[in-house]
Amino acid sequence: LLHQGRLSKHSDKKEHSASMATTIRSGVTITICTAWAAIRPCRRLPLDRTRRLLQLQPPYLSTAFSPQVRCQGVWRSRVRCTSDTSGAPPVTAPGTSDAAAADEVLLEAPGSFRIYRSGKIDRLNDPTILPAGVDEATGVASKDVVLDAGTGLSVRLYLPNKLQDASAKLPVVVYFHGGAFLIGSARDPTYHKYLNALASAAGVLAVSVDYRLAPEHPLPAAYDDSWAALRWVASAQDEWIADHGNASRLFVAGDSAGANIAHEMLVRDGGPRIEGAVLLHPWFSGNAAIEGEPPAAARVTGLLWSYACRGSAAGGADDPRMNPLASPALERLACARMLVTTGLEDGLAARNRAYYDAVAASGWRGRAAWLELEGEGHVFFLGKLECDNAKRLMDRVAAFIADA
Repeated sequence: LLHQGRLSKHSDKKEHSASMATTIRSGVTITICTAWAAIRPCRRLPLDRTRRLLQLQPPYLSTAFSPQVRCQGVWRSRVRCTSDTSGAPPVTAPGTSDAAAADEVLLEAPGSFRIYRSGKIDRLNDPTILPAGVDEATGVASKDVVLDAGTGLSVRLYLPNKLQDASAKLPVVVYFHGGAFLIGSARDPTYHKYLNALASAAGVLAVSVDYRLAPEHPLPAAYDDSWAALRWVASAQDEWIADHGNASRLFVAGDSAGANIAHEMLVRDGGPRIEGAVLLHPWFSGNAAIEGEPPAAARVTGLLWSYACRGSAAGGADDPRMNPLASPALERLACARMLVTTGLEDGLAARNRAYYDAVAASGWRGRAAWLELEGEGHVFFLGKLECDNAKRLMDRVAAFIADA
């Protein structure tokens, strides 16, 4: 979710002195003035009022941040006051109307979303939805299946054309997209392209889950949808899975918030047997920053987590779904193997490594593997699949699934 830009020793310092690069879930690079938080008010961008949500009721966003949260170089944020744990409504400045206060921008991830003090959200990411079909670049075929018409839960399946033996059964990968639980879709261009590439490179039958998004559907809706989709895949009710999938070689995978979901699938009781898990730049956090983690990361995550849960999270960002580091559930991860990856320019790199170390030291009887890539930010591979490090990462994922 979060990337805090740092200067490379090979970079032109003059060129970067006025700006920092930030990568949000889609892999798009945004440049933000580093001095913005200190000297400039939040710049209001044109609104698409057709994509706003209804206002949330008090206590709005239940957070316990200092009166002014500034996440320099990463987010545009402007927080004068939020609700305390008593549920009292936010305090407005003298002379400020309730309507103006409600319309104040609380947090903005340029190109991704803008959250207002009232609880409304504008989704700024590309709303394009691509149809299923045959991908010209990879030859991978895809199709959509609705699992629950009432909730809108659906999946998109990907079947590669590299079946040398028609009777051969492919590993099955259930994939959960990222997006802070707020944006993204299994059918958007970013994930459609990535899943085509994954199915082709790894030789797997991939199932991408289109779960419900917060805040319209607060957590645990995304977790519950993903759980239902995982159990459906394991049941092999679909003919593609029945004919071409190997249910004994089931994997879960995801990036950022999707990797968080993959972890949650591993600690729930009563699930199917899972051979392996691939956590790509997982989004974990906590109420306090850990060593090597930008302090802003914990503050922003706390706000976003509260927003996605609509105040229902126990312990704030120390909820074990967001902060599994000290959870005894790590001992019973429901998979035999795990691959955790990060980019060393990702603001979450230290947290990703801490998660890997905790898994390795937990008493879990599986095998954990780690991959870190120099000079890369959060989910960089989604926006530049053809770069050398993205190819290296894809090769590692494919080798992990093949157990090579």
